[in-house]
Amino acid sequence: MIVSLLIANRGEIACRIIRTARAMGVRTVAVYSDADANALHVRQADEAVHIGPSPARESYLVGDKILAAARATGAEAIHPGYGFLSENADFAEAVIQAGLVWVGPHPDSIRAMGLKDAAKARMIAAGVPVTPGYLGEDQTPERLQAEADAIGYPVLIKAVAGGGGKGMRRVDAAQQFAEMLQSCQREAASSFGDDRVLIEKYVLSPRHIEVQVFGDTHGNVVHLFERDCSLQRRHQKVIEEAPAPGMDEATREAICAAAVRAAKAVDYVGAGTIEFIADASEGLRADRIWFMEMNTRLQVEHPVTEEITGQDLVEWQLRVASGEPLPKRQDELGINGWAMEARLYAEDPAKGFLPSTGKLDYLYLTDEARIETGVAEGDTISPFYDPMIAKLVVHGDDREDARTALADTCATTCCAPVRTNAWFLRRLAEHPMFAAGDISTGFIGQFADDLTAPPEPSPLLLQEVAERLIFDNWDEPSQWVPRTLDFERGLIGFRLNRPPETRVSLYLNGKPLPVFAYDLALYDGATTYEVSTGASHGPRDATYFEGGAAFIFTRFADVSGTAAAGDGALLAPMPGRVTAVDIAIGDTVAKGQRLVTLEAMKMEHGLTAPFDGVVAELNAEAGAQVSEGSLLVRIEKPE
Repeated sequence: MIVSLLIANRGEIACRIIRTARAMGVRTVAVYSDADANALHVRQADEAVHIGPSPARESYLVGDKILAAARATGAEAIHPGYGFLSENADFAEAVIQAGLVWVGPHPDSIRAMGLKDAAKARMIAAGVPVTPGYLGEDQTPERLQAEADAIGYPVLIKAVAGGGGKGMRRVDAAQQFAEMLQSCQREAASSFGDDRVLIEKYVLSPRHIEVQVFGDTHGNVVHLFERDCSLQRRHQKVIEEAPAPGMDEATREAICAAAVRAAKAVDYVGAGTIEFIADASEGLRADRIWFMEMNTRLQVEHPVTEEITGQDLVEWQLRVASGEPLPKRQDELGINGWAMEARLYAEDPAKGFLPSTGKLDYLYLTDEARIETGVAEGDTISPFYDPMIAKLVVHGDDREDARTALADTCATTCCAPVRTNAWFLRRLAEHPMFAAGDISTGFIGQFADDLTAPPEPSPLLLQEVAERLIFDNWDEPSQWVPRTLDFERGLIGFRLNRPPETRVSLYLNGKPLPVFAYDLALYDGATTYEVSTGASHGPRDATYFEGGAAFIFTRFADVSGTAAAGDGALLAPMPGRVTAVDIAIGDTVAKGQRLVTLEAMKMEHGLTAPFDGVVAELNAEAGAQVSEGSLLVRIEKPE
């Protein structure tokens, strides 16, 4: 058995690996960048080594630094987690050549599945069904167009070396093909250094089904059943579950057998995932499920498989890497109940999923669910890495039990001042079509307007705010005069009449909300609603939580002091790096024109002119780091 393990990763997956390693008596070594000097995975490991500056390309993605840390600490093995160097065959080879144990598949297996066209050809030879398409060597625009025409629209253009949703374009008609092809090739060349593409039939009612496979060095390969990862946004998974809804035993047997054949075709060792696309227009059928790709690593969503099988996949990885046979035979594995996982991110769905960074002054995650996290209250969400806060994992006797448990877990999640998508996840879990299992990869896009509409505080929450933030501050009836509270999306006014009526009514942006009127004399502050407080409870403001959303109120705000909208000041919405400045002082700009581009958390965000005007102030330059709230540009209206 491996004695000491270096984890070449960070965040929740590093903490997850440390937990199992410690239970097995394996010593752990963490690596960290400047930004992660006090990170949770660093605090939990037995030893930690600094490997460089905050950007991943200067730390976590530098294989030589990882190997140097292993040598310096006497680590026997390296576990790559997922992301970063986990599917880098050259790094895996370097680890093995250094005399260390690589906790993952052989480099040849990684290479075999790394290029989509070669992987598909290998799957066809192994008898694994693949999506109808073209993956030939002739990459001329004329040949690619002809193949797309022959397949029939819509089609999907995919970068051969793609991943993470990059280098993919849907084409609905022949006249769009040339433009989409050029766009896809440019992105592929920029992201992967390879502009080759393949063409696939685009499935109109797609479900994303994947199968967990595991191989050992003794020639054994098993599957641990399927997961459904159809709830996606921009090709990134949001909620995953196991088993897949609507999967009958015959279809399950067919898809899982195909996954085992795929793994054996590349002599696979360790944890891997075979991903399939299913045409669910007539339900899940074995003849309408096709191979997409293989992920040669542990997946983010592996906990749902662990929950339904009762197996620890990280323990399996360490045992297989140590040369042991698989812990279970295929006939010893079965499905118990249902599991779901939601990815809790530091982002604001109401603002286009804008990433949110900063210190986690307040963080509550229920202890009634399995929480996989790499942060704790008081830690900081950095702009340098993926903005995941935690994975919320639940298990139930059946799908409905798991679904309601997931909705409850999301609803009770509290975080401030960093924004999260908890309320968005709750809406997904509570959506009637999701409850019925009627889902596809286009589900979130189809219902985006409803799912991302800004949450509003309930009447009970507003009553709670009125009771705690206004009335508790008045000792004498003579002080009961009209007051207001400044609410983040508008002004909530509390207007009181003097005794003997002692009644209060609430107003939102000056409009009366008569449903909130109640008799103060009869109101004792007790409601059926559970409200959490204290996240940001200063002398003038407080944060209240409801249904996974955070609502910020400022005490006794003066209406006359409210900042006027449209003053032309453009502030940085988050900490980040300025990647482009498209204007200069004195330039005339039009409403909606992009002025500055800011990059944070792997995403670019354009700041646009709020109205026609002239650039009066400019405090941004390309390459500069800016802090949240800093003034970047000020536009003035012409005389």
